[in-house]
Amino acid sequence: MSGSGARPAAYGVMPADTTEDVRARGAGVSRQVAVLPVGSFEQHGPYLPLATDTLVACAVAREMAAAYPVHLLPPVTLACSHEHAAWPGTVSISSVTLHAVVRDIADSLRRSGVESLVVVNGHGGNYVLGNVVQEASARGERMALYPAAEDWEEARQRAGVETSLLTDMHAGEIEASILLHAHPEFLRPGHESADFTADDRRLLLTTGMSAYTESGVIGRPSLASAEKGKGLLAALVENFEPYFRLLTSPEEPTAPRG
Repeated sequence: MSGSGARPAAYGVMPADTTEDVRARGAGVSRQVAVLPVGSFEQHGPYLPLATDTLVACAVAREMAAAYPVHLLPPVTLACSHEHAAWPGTVSISSVTLHAVVRDIADSLRRSGVESLVVVNGHGGNYVLGNVVQEASARGERMALYPAAEDWEEARQRAGVETSLLTDMHAGEIEASILLHAHPEFLRPGHESADFTADDRRLLLTTGMSAYTESGVIGRPSLASAEKGKGLLAALVENFEPYFRLLTSPEEPTAPRG
């Protein structure tokens, strides 16, 4: 793991860098890496804020920027939340728009000398981000999507999260734990008694979330704790190491052999 000094990476969800910070950090690596948190603005039940996915993505990205010499970007706060449209407050943009925004950001970064981009996704419905990364890689650009499902699974196990990733779908143990650790001021009372499970969601993309949950919750937030949230973030920071090595390598990216 490569340290980036004692400076604060961000205050809240916004990066605290100056242009000279970016210049100095770039001088110490063979290839510069930017980290872009992408969240959403959608319902998360009665106790988590609409900005939960953005706050989670920012918490992960902020910890990464504190541990690695990367260029932390401000978050994309509106994304693809169409499955939550039945609840007031949810706002979505199209997948085409999100695709274009991320590609434009990557193009802009390369013009300023930052060759690699890591998209830190906080919302499972942002399926198009996988396509953005696939297409960029096919063009010979350096881009990665983080965390992968395997990273979340390893982090879940190491942090002692009891709920499986299948069951912990929305506003559950993982999201509530990360907010209890990183942003407890945003968590309202009620998560202790809001558990609801619906593991068979095969028609979700057709029916939306409202066919599976009245409250908007699918998971077991009663099991959440700040300690688990801290453990999740620590594991995700450690799991980022091979991504960082791959994106900063002077050689062409190849998958590590296990």
